[in-house]
Amino acid sequence: MILPAMLIAFACNEDNLDLQPLTETEADYFDEEIDYERSMVGLYSKLADHYTYNSNNWMHEFFLLPGDEITSNNAYDFEVFSTLQPGNGDLNRAYDLYYQLINRTNTFLEKIRMDEEREVSVYSSVTTRDNHKGEALFLRGFTNFMLWNYFGTSPVIMERITTQDAINPPSSDGIALLDQALSDFTEAANLLPAEWAPVYIGRATKSAANGFLGKALVFKASWIGDNALYSQAVSAFDKITDKSLVDDYRDNFSVQTENNEESLFESQASQPTATDNVWLSNDDFTVIGTMSAYYGFYEGHWSFWDGTPWVATDKLVAAIDPDDPRLTEIVDTSNNRIRKYVIENQLTNTGVGSLNNFRLLRYADILLLRAEALNETGNQNDAIALINQVRTRARNMGTTGEPADLASGASREQVRQWIIDERLVELAGEGQRWLDLRRWHKAGFINLENFDFSSKTQSFNIDMPKHLLYPIPTGEVDLNKNVTQNPGY
Repeated sequence: MILPAMLIAFACNEDNLDLQPLTETEADYFDEEIDYERSMVGLYSKLADHYTYNSNNWMHEFFLLPGDEITSNNAYDFEVFSTLQPGNGDLNRAYDLYYQLINRTNTFLEKIRMDEEREVSVYSSVTTRDNHKGEALFLRGFTNFMLWNYFGTSPVIMERITTQDAINPPSSDGIALLDQALSDFTEAANLLPAEWAPVYIGRATKSAANGFLGKALVFKASWIGDNALYSQAVSAFDKITDKSLVDDYRDNFSVQTENNEESLFESQASQPTATDNVWLSNDDFTVIGTMSAYYGFYEGHWSFWDGTPWVATDKLVAAIDPDDPRLTEIVDTSNNRIRKYVIENQLTNTGVGSLNNFRLLRYADILLLRAEALNETGNQNDAIALINQVRTRARNMGTTGEPADLASGASREQVRQWIIDERLVELAGEGQRWLDLRRWHKAGFINLENFDFSSKTQSFNIDMPKHLLYPIPTGEVDLNKNVTQNPGY
């Protein structure tokens, strides 16, 4: 009887129940500046999950196949459209990744506010804290921008979800996600540094925030038909004074010349210290799996189980002047294989992941967006001069067959078509085309119902306005009673 009595007495002692956790918890984290720095790495690593191999769950078809410049030998839902349903696995995966990043940024911003309320900050300087806050806002802005482009009405989530009442946020209306992105980019631009020390290269900067701010304003202007927003976009672009076109177009897609003077923002592809484990994602606030990129779909790599490589459409090949030096940097004309990103593809030690960054915003994109904004507000000649900057870079890469500059004095409609054509060539295979096509359709610049998709390998059955948006994923609709499915699905 003595042993049971001792056990009962020991168990009932409150001091024995108040035990310290064996590992660090959130409650005692974020009490040093280094904790914030490590957590910031976790934000960027979740962004990288969109561009990795990720356990054979790569999701590049989500943003590369809907347009008119890339096609495949397989009936991907994102290429044929008619088969795209809310239960698509890549659709659900992309949606989850976006909101995981939203949750991380909101959690980080909560911790920043916590430090701002401390009597004594854990930060060595207010500037460092502001930079971190700007990074989180920038990444949230980027994520909201992408959510609006693809899903349109998915929820706007501004705070970390910590209560049962907040677990089912409602659908957003109209351009609420885009407006939140604009707000985040605006604040981020005021907080981010102009540049980082070399050891931190690739992190968001003031120019990256102003670039995406201007881009989002152009998108909003074309979506709602408000020309005043084009002028605001030009003002944002005017603040980018540290970027220029590189001499060689190829340098934008080579692992040897990442984060160059043309780059405003890239998803950083790297290899963890031990090994690049492409079978693991980054589901912690530190890198535990892979941050490499993946381009097996362009190469027909053995890891690309779907078989034949994705290739350029005949439309894209025909759109590039045979004497334009960009042609051979974009596509192998003997088989239409895409060369961009894989001309000098440096693989990690798995032989699957790539160390080549996925470029998310380049200065060439900015110049063409600025040209669009100027053209729509009546300044055709300055718009043409910007298009010619992009064409001149291409011309100067070669020594023969130089494409002629576009002549001044053209109409708004003609300049608009030149911009549409130049964005097809310059940004081919970078995940930009579908975002452009949908907003130009909404603006009435093109009509996607009779648009030329004839050189797509697969039958392209598009239904407007239904297919301007992807469906809200089944996983979200089933679990969240406050979310409404996009029309037509």
